[in-house]
Amino acid sequence: MTFRVVIPARYASTRLPGKPLREIAGKPMIQHVYERARESDASSVIIATDDQRIADVVSQFGGDICLTRANHQSGTDRLAEVVNLRQFDPDDIIVNVQGDEPCLPAALINQVAHDLAEHPKAAITSLFSRLSSAEQIFDSNIVKVLVDAQGYALYFSRAPVPWLRGIFGEDKPLPAELPHRRHIGLYAYRSSYLQRYTDFSPCDLEQFESLEQLRALYHGNAIHLTEATEAAGHGVDTESDLLIAEQLLRQQ
Repeated sequence: MTFRVVIPARYASTRLPGKPLREIAGKPMIQHVYERARESDASSVIIATDDQRIADVVSQFGGDICLTRANHQSGTDRLAEVVNLRQFDPDDIIVNVQGDEPCLPAALINQVAHDLAEHPKAAITSLFSRLSSAEQIFDSNIVKVLVDAQGYALYFSRAPVPWLRGIFGEDKPLPAELPHRRHIGLYAYRSSYLQRYTDFSPCDLEQFESLEQLRALYHGNAIHLTEATEAAGHGVDTESDLLIAEQLLRQQ
């Protein structure tokens, strides 16, 4: 089983402008992400961007760059353009590694790719970890996922789902083991699915929650999830996240 990694990278960011090029431990963040992906078993790693500034930096450290259009609604749409431009085979497995995950373990990239190969029914595979505190459960920046008995997603939400009736809002202690799962935004797809995805119209749920994976569920596509075998590291959205990532990467 072989797979490819594509890293979508945008220069514009509401909370952290120029995010992919911000320096962490002496390197631009996008280079750290690229190096984590190169540590995986991927046959190739491509950085997809619409910004020449990012392309120039990627070229300087020897990365494979694919220039894409600027009008994509999501990173998944950008991946679909890469599939068309590079003419990947329909059965090629593509892992979408977010460009703001400089601490992501390569083992998780391998895990999500292998899970897709093992589940032909799934259009997409992804990962989750367990939540252990009310603070995490009620944090709208932490996306929760509900899965069925076979590990297929039922719903993704920023809300505290499932709602523990008789506990939440009643000032009662939480049970020792919580059923809540945190979604980790790492995805694997087949090339053929990415080309179909661009034909799906955005749905209300996706727009209400600001979660593009709900578009796939809304249109009847199965998403399979497994529990991450390692901690996912620390993603970067804010200045404080940059400092945390700096500390983690300098310790390696």
